[in-house]
Amino acid sequence: MPVRRLPSNPDLVHLKYQAKDLLKSHAARSPETAQRLREFHPRFKQAAADDAIFDAPLTLSDAHLTIARESGFPSWMRLKQHIEKPTLADRLDLSHHERIEDPIFRRAVDLLDAGDAAGLRSHLQEHPKLIYQRVVFEGGNYFRNPALIEFIAENPIRHGTLPGNILEVAKVILDAGVEPSALNETLGLVSTGSVVRECRQQVPLINVLCQYGADANSALKVSATLGEFEAAQALIACGARLDLPTAAALGRTDDAHRLLPGANSEERHLALSSACNFGHFEIVRFLLGAGEDPDRYNPVGGHSHATPLHLAALCGHEAVVRLLVERSARLDMKDILWHGTPADWARHAGKTEIESYLRAREREIHKDG
Repeated sequence: MPVRRLPSNPDLVHLKYQAKDLLKSHAARSPETAQRLREFHPRFKQAAADDAIFDAPLTLSDAHLTIARESGFPSWMRLKQHIEKPTLADRLDLSHHERIEDPIFRRAVDLLDAGDAAGLRSHLQEHPKLIYQRVVFEGGNYFRNPALIEFIAENPIRHGTLPGNILEVAKVILDAGVEPSALNETLGLVSTGSVVRECRQQVPLINVLCQYGADANSALKVSATLGEFEAAQALIACGARLDLPTAAALGRTDDAHRLLPGANSEERHLALSSACNFGHFEIVRFLLGAGEDPDRYNPVGGHSHATPLHLAALCGHEAVVRLLVERSARLDMKDILWHGTPADWARHAGKTEIESYLRAREREIHKDG
């Protein structure tokens, strides 16, 4: 789920109260709290069931760590330093390149942004260690420790555009030598970036990165989950293996049927989330028939702050909404960030018919209860 961005003047005392509230909601066995701990506390990342999280002890230090990571910081101490002794890198109101404190790295990013391939090549020859250097950004959901190559993706958005010769610029950096982890991270950013797509550079960059050794599989699932279907198809063309969540997102019903038996629990969970998000009725139907629970929050990486019914309602997929309700999906589940029900999400998106249907079912349930 997206991190909870700190306000412009964060209050450490208020954050401490949030940690205490987290302890209370854990003791009350709140499903929302289980989801937050599952995503943001490293000790609970592998916990599949809410009960396993509720039965585990939770200390105030655990709650502090969760609040810190939920805000985009690796530890409570780092969050505290961000509030009490901020540096240039802590200026969350600035674009990422403006927060770079190292002038040599900042110069490389400026040359990249200007499309100055020759200047960048000379700069890298003068400072060869730049290729392996990373900068630290905190307070965000991703792009926390990028290498230079990752800035070609314009994801997160910094300028809203790319230099016309971004492929040439990328090759300058790639020819200087890039670590495999940075290659794969860049591929993920390119495959999910709106600016590279709008500039019609997404597929060309995917192809170049894969030619230089990026693993096409590393970006396939996330690109499909986020609706970057052209990128997903390009990754498959580059050799990525189709999996169940990707098949579900792309609406490839026959492939989804074929892949279901070999899929693990996490893949099935993400497949249901994606099929609901993109309105693939038949895939939703057979996943529910295979035992997927519509009342679980979506998995990490798949709009984890909400449920499948939230997504279907928001996107206006009425047939999927009705199917989920007929299969007893809960109407009172609230999302974690804004605390809205699926009907609230439908109202927010202007899906009046779906909202009316959900409100009517809510009244029926209340009357019967």
